[in-house]
Amino acid sequence: MMKPKTEAEIEAMRRGGRVLAEVFEQVSDLVSAGKSTKKLADEINILIEQKGGRSAVIGYEGFPEYLCISINEEVVHGIPSPKRIIKQGDLVSVDLTIWYEQMVVDSARTYYVGDIATAPKNVQKLMEHTKRALHAGIDAIHGAGTKTGEIGAAVQAVLDKAGLGIVRDLVGHGVGYSVHEDPNVPNYGLPNQGVSLPSGLTIAVEPMATLGDWHVNILPDDWTVVTRDSSLAAHFEHTVLINKDGAEILTS
Repeated sequence: MMKPKTEAEIEAMRRGGRVLAEVFEQVSDLVSAGKSTKKLADEINILIEQKGGRSAVIGYEGFPEYLCISINEEVVHGIPSPKRIIKQGDLVSVDLTIWYEQMVVDSARTYYVGDIATAPKNVQKLMEHTKRALHAGIDAIHGAGTKTGEIGAAVQAVLDKAGLGIVRDLVGHGVGYSVHEDPNVPNYGLPNQGVSLPSGLTIAVEPMATLGDWHVNILPDDWTVVTRDSSLAAHFEHTVLINKDGAEILTS
């Protein structure tokens, strides 16, 4: 069941969203070659806790770490490990979901390890258009009554034009009282389809795109989602408030 948030809850999510945005500004300096994903996760979690937040995913359905770090062909839900070492030229997706003042906010970004200007053109395209698709999806929200299909269609239009794969088995979702709430927000669809969104609802819009096919597998750890064809993937996400006549990004 969809449940719009109260003004006090929205204010708490705004504050939590600012915390995530501030943390992400520091993450870009922490993602570096030679570092393990476990060390990176620990460093990020310290920043979150210093700002008054706490992980919303550790222990969630059994997830063993504070946050998700996914590399290259890993789309989402990568488990930080001291054995997984970040290398020059890697794509590193960092997905942060935190409790702040009893509300959950969720955001993700993908980083290129090195100078993005020197990255292969297809990698630049993947990152640029996945991020562009995120903002196209948000821009498609015209306020209360927007259908989830309108968001999905806007995301799909950007990714289709760029020739990127659109992961279909994973979707955006409601967020706020818990990590995942109704409704699902797919990254594809038709404008006249889906659930009508009420004012006060908070959702995570999160395109996940690949340089190849859209099909995915789950690794034996039961968490890490990878592209079936081993193509590179990118993931960008914001928590967004549906208001009367548009949308407000809470995690920027």
